[in-house]
Amino acid sequence: MKRTAAQPLWWLAALLAVYLCAPFLASIPQVGAADWHGVDWTSTLSAVAVSAGSASVASLVILLGGVPLGYLLARSNSRKAALLGFIVQLPLALPPLTSGVLLLFLLGPYSWVGQLTGGALTDSFTGIVLAETFVAAPFLIIAARSAFAAVDPMFEDVAATLGHRAGSRFFRVTLPVAWPAISAGLALAWLRAFGEFGATVMVAYHPYSLPVYTYVVFGGQGLPAMMPLLLPTLAIAVACAALSIYSRQGRASLSQELVNGDDADDNVPAHPMLDDDDRRLSIVLKKRLGSFDLDIEWAPRTRRLAIIGTSGSGKSMTLRLIAGLEAGQTATVTLGTTPLDALPPEERRIGYMPQDYGLFPHMTVAQQLAFPLSADAASARQWVDQLGLSTLLARLPHELSFGQRQRVALARALTQHSQLLLFDEPFAALDTPRRRRLQQSLRALQREISAVTVIVTHDPDEAALLADEVLLIEHGRVLQAGPVSDVFERPASLRVAELLGLHNVGQGRLIQANRIELGGELRLDMAGHTAIPAGQTVMWRLPALAITPSDEGAFQGTVDGIELRRGDRYARLRISGVIFDIPSDDARLRTGTSHRFSVDIGKLTIWSV
Repeated sequence: MKRTAAQPLWWLAALLAVYLCAPFLASIPQVGAADWHGVDWTSTLSAVAVSAGSASVASLVILLGGVPLGYLLARSNSRKAALLGFIVQLPLALPPLTSGVLLLFLLGPYSWVGQLTGGALTDSFTGIVLAETFVAAPFLIIAARSAFAAVDPMFEDVAATLGHRAGSRFFRVTLPVAWPAISAGLALAWLRAFGEFGATVMVAYHPYSLPVYTYVVFGGQGLPAMMPLLLPTLAIAVACAALSIYSRQGRASLSQELVNGDDADDNVPAHPMLDDDDRRLSIVLKKRLGSFDLDIEWAPRTRRLAIIGTSGSGKSMTLRLIAGLEAGQTATVTLGTTPLDALPPEERRIGYMPQDYGLFPHMTVAQQLAFPLSADAASARQWVDQLGLSTLLARLPHELSFGQRQRVALARALTQHSQLLLFDEPFAALDTPRRRRLQQSLRALQREISAVTVIVTHDPDEAALLADEVLLIEHGRVLQAGPVSDVFERPASLRVAELLGLHNVGQGRLIQANRIELGGELRLDMAGHTAIPAGQTVMWRLPALAITPSDEGAFQGTVDGIELRRGDRYARLRISGVIFDIPSDDARLRTGTSHRFSVDIGKLTIWSV
């Protein structure tokens, strides 16, 4: 459906557009009045050459200094950087003649710089370049700062884990991604320098640049003699403006996401490989960030790991500390017998995959796979074949489906023989069918490789599928850690049970050796004695199938509600003040109704907290 703007917006846009186009239209009839016979072509061509040459030199100077300056301004949040950013934009707000006066204070023949250089910086080609640099630089700096600010720092983080140092990350990742917008700013800076008059006429009246020469001809010979000089100016302006627009639009498609890609080949067959690697991960992490305080110790005994927690619990920070992408008060990371914390991220041989897989938007699949500094060609070919990527090598990331992107990111991490793979919510943005397929694909891959894998997730089902051990954290603290079966069967607290999405789990009290109070007024006689002392608080769990509707049941309960979970019908019961969830297709169980229930006490399990 075509979207239309509100009527007042159209009128306002049309008024300004008409005004901006009107001067160009008004000049067309005047072309016939131009005095072509009196044109001094030698002086005209000389002025054009001076303006084009000085604008090119000034643009080169601006490019060499403006790109790094824009990058630093984009990456710094300090007050000094903010003040510097304000100052370098001031030439845009100053009248050009004022800019020229300021430059005379610095470069004029009576300034200390002018006396030191013998006045060579004014009334010369150099003076024109310096004047144009001052007034045109903000165009590139602003464009560069905006372009670098729009580049996700995650790309640099991923490049670091692939072995690239700071300089390589900038020139091979950040700058190419930002370059379309920077090139547009460079074209505008060149055009501004080419047409600069006010500052130039103050600093360097000679040699004539085209704007100054046009002014001189107009003052001496009038409008007809000046008209021919407008043509090269307009032609060059149109060309630069078109170049600027093309630079911004030519790469616009790189930011478009093809959400509905073909995932038909997401299920990748497993090829079992011998796994005799006994490396295990061990971490001690402490970091304070404002009011947030992370404090985690974990030494799992298996290689397939998951970290579970809600948003803001510190999951991603934990992963970044492991990768060396953030510094902490303590960040001890050991893999097997090798301490990683003393190494920068580019030397840790880590494959780091953020939520959107971190594929560089300007690189094809083949370039992505060749990008790791220690990429092994034979390994790359193996994973290309094994993950079904051979037909995708010439595609850019925006041409891939989510499943294809995930497999490309996996292959890229594995081509450098990564010993540690870190996944930050890798399936968070996917719909359920696609997420299930990719989870199964990753699980199959985990069986083939010897790398330690750490999955950060808020989905307990995902953790149970992809990990053998889990770590649950909240507010930067460990709630529980251990094998998946132990944690899911015996959560350490009600909060852990809630995070895991467990039902029919609660906290109670052991009244006697064989009698427990589950909560409210519900007390059960246990099938046997327990070693837990009487009077102690315990956690309990009663399987859903242990509770069944029965007219002869010993317990009276009320149905608080009915829910559908993945197509199955569940009834929420309240028995003596305690809530239970049971699967049931019994049509008699409706919200608000009361029934008798039988409870298989022998299936009740309890444990100390």
